[in-house]
Amino acid sequence: MWDPTAYLRYSDERSRPFHDLLNRVPAVRPRTVVDLGCGPGQLTAGLAERWPDARIVGLDSSPEMIDRARALPSPVEFAVADLRDWRPSGDVDVLVTNAALQWVPGHQELLRRWAAELPAGAWLAMQVPGNFDAPSHRALREVAGRPAWRAELAPLQRAHPVDDPADYADLLTAAGCAVDAWETSYVHLLPADPAADHPVLTWMEGTALRPVRAALDAAGWSAFRAELGVRLDAAYPVRHGQVSFPFRRVFVVARTGAHAQENL
Repeated sequence: MWDPTAYLRYSDERSRPFHDLLNRVPAVRPRTVVDLGCGPGQLTAGLAERWPDARIVGLDSSPEMIDRARALPSPVEFAVADLRDWRPSGDVDVLVTNAALQWVPGHQELLRRWAAELPAGAWLAMQVPGNFDAPSHRALREVAGRPAWRAELAPLQRAHPVDDPADYADLLTAAGCAVDAWETSYVHLLPADPAADHPVLTWMEGTALRPVRAALDAAGWSAFRAELGVRLDAAYPVRHGQVSFPFRRVFVVARTGAHAQENL
């Protein structure tokens, strides 16, 4: 179960990659814009402001996220759906998927399918976290591999759930797209409160720790969380009242169709 409140604790930091991604999509008058994995919807709502004449659709597999999204004062059509089942209609000119595909094993095949099924000249824009070799995620895998939790958590751990930008570029170029791919490492400076949990632990509770929390009972979760917190304290020390949290992200913008290269 997703917790929209936990996810939105660092909404400014989480939203910046979305805006950086969309800044590279120069679509002028798209007919339909679809956001797959729209989460709580506040970023999707901004698409309606950018393209006021377009139909904007936000889809997410979490009912909790869609309930939060539907409460927004927005013309966006929000619905519960699994992005693995989504197929584009002929009027989808912009497809966005932001920080969602890392949860989908084999999502490369989805990208091939979308590139083939979107209309010629459509834009496919994706962003995924690329920080799975960071100290935070190494610590998560190490603790999950301890005997106390290995049985429940080992099947949930994937060391390399996303590709590098060059791999995505090669995949989508082979699918007939013109591609712009890049990576960015953000340095998030997270305020640290001595009376509160470590800020990187709090960050991870909104995303990476969600399946861990779902797999453990209350006592197991409390013990796991405490051990991970000790490791995060060592990996990300507090300096000047804040923690420096580098975060790598992978971006791809592709345009479909034989003449896409002329228009990218």
